[in-house]
Amino acid sequence: MKKILLVAAIALFGLSANAQEKESKGLEGTWWVAGQVSFSSEKTGDAKTTSNMILPIVGTFITPSVTVGVGVGNISSKTVNGAGVTTADANTFVVKPLVRKYWNVSGGLFFYGQAALPVMIGKDKISDGKTSSFALELAPGFDYIVNKWMTVETSFTIFNVGSMTETPKVGDKTTTFQFNANPMNSVGDRTLGNLQVGVKFLF
Repeated sequence: MKKILLVAAIALFGLSANAQEKESKGLEGTWWVAGQVSFSSEKTGDAKTTSNMILPIVGTFITPSVTVGVGVGNISSKTVNGAGVTTADANTFVVKPLVRKYWNVSGGLFFYGQAALPVMIGKDKISDGKTSSFALELAPGFDYIVNKWMTVETSFTIFNVGSMTETPKVGDKTTTFQFNANPMNSVGDRTLGNLQVGVKFLF
């Protein structure tokens, strides 16, 4: 009797694993769209600073559990004093390739590890100076499949390392190396341990 139960248990486990495998294979070749959009306004005395960020991200599953994607966007910031004179005006172009590996936790809940290589190229319109940076960013997270076309995800950065070069119009350029620091992230607001929540659309 014990042998029959053991064989039955193995058979049921095999059927369950096979069903999960078929379900996970449904993601292979699936495209997804996500991204980040933000706007902020801050007033200090008579000076007002506005900044915004648009970073759409598009990706596809190359295997049932691995997806690759790339984000291309822009970050801008502008400060105007009480007299209406612009004292700071910067614009940054962002390219962020990334790869994710998923592991199923239970049902529609997945844990993933993400590695990204954000590259940022900026220009200060006031001083005509330029900045360029690149980094490696590691971020784990959770992704929950709500339905066949949408998921809800959350993540936080655990590792960030990179280099930034500032090139003024007059004078020598300066290169700085950052380890586990926030200046080398992809969107300027992603500090270590900072939790982010968003949605991803599948098609």
